[in-house]
Amino acid sequence: MAGVRLIPRLDIKGPNLIKGIHLEGLRVVGDPQHFARRYYEQGADELIYMDIVASLYGRNSLNELVSRTARDIFIPLTVGGGIRSVEDVRELLRAGADKVAINTAAVLRPELISEVSQVFGSQCMVASIEAKYIADNRWEVFTDNGRERTGLDVLEWAQKAASLGAGEILLTSVDQEGTRKGFDIALVKAVADCCPIPVIASGGMGTVDHLVEVVQNGHANAVAIADVLHYDRIALRDIQIIARREGLAVRLLEERH
Repeated sequence: MAGVRLIPRLDIKGPNLIKGIHLEGLRVVGDPQHFARRYYEQGADELIYMDIVASLYGRNSLNELVSRTARDIFIPLTVGGGIRSVEDVRELLRAGADKVAINTAAVLRPELISEVSQVFGSQCMVASIEAKYIADNRWEVFTDNGRERTGLDVLEWAQKAASLGAGEILLTSVDQEGTRKGFDIALVKAVADCCPIPVIASGGMGTVDHLVEVVQNGHANAVAIADVLHYDRIALRDIQIIARREGLAVRLLEERH
């Protein structure tokens, strides 16, 4: 089986790494560059930077942070928040990003997904989907960091994003995010099973069991991890070792080179 990627997710507001619950009630955690460096040294497979207020203010402000981070971190870096055009993507890639995650602008103008994948390759284009449960096996797409309803069905939108050229999906459960109560397994499985591209499960990890469950039962290809790492509840090294013991094909730090 293909390897399962463990991806620390760093939500950024201004100069700070922040963390919330249900994408709200944001608390400052510290300097994102410090945390990014630490996770890289501990063996993270990739990193995700999300500017969580960029869409709200109609701007992208991560270029400088990405540039600083890319100088001493040599794993793939996905950057999202406020990306509205091919030119925005070009600037972030120039700064050192490897992929971009787009939510709000893609919902407003789906052709942007095709434009980005045609210019930079589908591996660069990550469809970021914020999902809220509305009924049995039904979830609605939200934008602006979980604030705005779209009326779009998550499964239909995921399939459309894949058909337009997205290379993977960053799937965030707004309901589970920050709760440490586990992933929305039904959501992740529904999207993974209906889409031909990899799915990164985000929102809800509190234990390594949650990670194992979302991979084995939810068919996630990768897992975004935030709270448990930022607050030192579980070390990345321990996550790797326990997940490997449970049969997941995760990569240990010493296997990275």
